[in-house]
Amino acid sequence: MIVWVNGAFGSGKTTLVEELRSRWPEALVYDPELVGYVLREIVDVPTGDFQDLRLWRRQVADLAVGLVEEYGRPLLVPMTLVDPGYVGEIFGKLKDAGIEVHHFFLKVSQETLEARIDGRSFTPDDPEQDARVRRWCKGRIEPCLAAADLLPSETVFLDGELPPTRLADLVLARVGADGGR
Repeated sequence: MIVWVNGAFGSGKTTLVEELRSRWPEALVYDPELVGYVLREIVDVPTGDFQDLRLWRRQVADLAVGLVEEYGRPLLVPMTLVDPGYVGEIFGKLKDAGIEVHHFFLKVSQETLEARIDGRSFTPDDPEQDARVRRWCKGRIEPCLAAADLLPSETVFLDGELPPTRLADLVLARVGADGGR
């Protein structure tokens, strides 16, 4: 089983996955962003977004399948993924492998997202890079919010402004895990 936690930057994906992991110890956490970081070290990313690399999408799906098959444990995936074609490509490969995918999208207002992004430090030792990353994240808010209407029909939308403990309760109930309770 894969629990994919989606949403705009600053929506609380990582925080929710950390809460889920603490309550569901057998689950593994897989962050596809790490695949993107590796690819950036090897090849150019002309658009600046590693999701645009076909190889990233293929590797993300293949590694997720491998982790589930090899370890037989649930997989928690915190990753913004809103391009309908990319969602179809990755989720299609997961479903073709016979893996149950639970897809959650954290809905958060633009104002809250901007405030959360402003409150984070991405590269504390490099203020210029920190500002660039913050601008990039903020520039992706509107496309992420607009894309919510194009996500698969089985996507479960959650109020990302709820406390992480409450969101974890909702996710665990939906996927049929007791979270250690």
